[in-house]
Amino acid sequence: MKNKKLASSILVILLLFFKDRNIYAENELQITAKSAIAIDFNSGRVLYKYNPKVKMPMASTTKIMTAILAIENSNLEDYVAVGINPMLVGGSSIGLKPGEKIRMEDLLYGLMLESGNDAAIAIAEHISGSVGNFVKLMNEKAFEIGAYDTHFVNPHGLDIGIDNHYTTAYDLSLIAQYALKNQKFKNIVSTKYKTIPSGNNSFGRQLKNHNKLLWLYDGVYGVKTGYTKKSGRCLVTASERNGFSVIVVTLNCPDDWNDTINLLNYIYDNYQLKKVINKNTVLKNIKVSNGIPNMIGLASKQDLILPIKKDEYVKTTILSPNYVEAPVEENEVLGELLIEFNNGNLRFPLVAKQFSKKENFVEKINSLLYNLKLKYQLTW
Repeated sequence: MKNKKLASSILVILLLFFKDRNIYAENELQITAKSAIAIDFNSGRVLYKYNPKVKMPMASTTKIMTAILAIENSNLEDYVAVGINPMLVGGSSIGLKPGEKIRMEDLLYGLMLESGNDAAIAIAEHISGSVGNFVKLMNEKAFEIGAYDTHFVNPHGLDIGIDNHYTTAYDLSLIAQYALKNQKFKNIVSTKYKTIPSGNNSFGRQLKNHNKLLWLYDGVYGVKTGYTKKSGRCLVTASERNGFSVIVVTLNCPDDWNDTINLLNYIYDNYQLKKVINKNTVLKNIKVSNGIPNMIGLASKQDLILPIKKDEYVKTTILSPNYVEAPVEENEVLGELLIEFNNGNLRFPLVAKQFSKKENFVEKINSLLYNLKLKYQLTW
């Protein structure tokens, strides 16, 4: 009887402890998204996926690409002259007026916090002269990032015109990962409230971020919401806890806030950051033909700290030639480190730890004589 009471007491304590927290194993996760993915921000490791490469419309998450292109291709202190087209686009708006002049940085806050479609058009026309030219820039950047299953037809994501505006959860995670490496972009999407000028209105425009997770989940620092009838609810989220930064994408997801919270809880409960490789540690020595020195070490330029589950299978393999021809530059990429997990793999470059010059004729003769002498001594 005492044991039963003790067990009941422990159960009550555990239920109270986990009352506000859903702890899931991956096979117990039930999400409403038609497509979803979660990746480690630093390494790109896929931590969860569900139909991650199905092409789907992405609504206003489009604006992640619009914003990062604006940051990379303009002076944020420049004033943008607003034309007539921003007023005609419809949907969510920050109320731009034709003839108004507004700083590019303020436009970006309007774009990413209030999801201003008018801001997207104003940005596109300022940078490229027309929306069409800006869209070309968007598609070129998507290909550069590796988002090969993404195609843009406008800078805002509205269901307008041809049905050829799409991405995948995987591609969108790559685009978000790329954008978040820019500190200005990160600062903007993590902002909850912002006041920007509004023409002659001394009170300005009061902006509030549409991303509720900035308030609901400790550690969330971005990035973008989206909704149209075709796309359904879309959400891209970035969260950091104890140095572990995660990007979650959900597409066509009726319960996006809760699904994202459950995915983040699952990841933080099941994965821990572990140092797999120390930077500059020699992992393999390879021969350098006609080089001085004639052996060089291969190493990673960075510490490889990866999210790994408890008791997870991890295998590392060094992929490199057995020898290379001189000269070899310091930090020249000469191989790869393949890290295999239960559910995928990652590859990281391995570089030469030192310079190896090409030996000249005299040095080559001396090297040959030395090797002959050494061989003679060993066989004597």
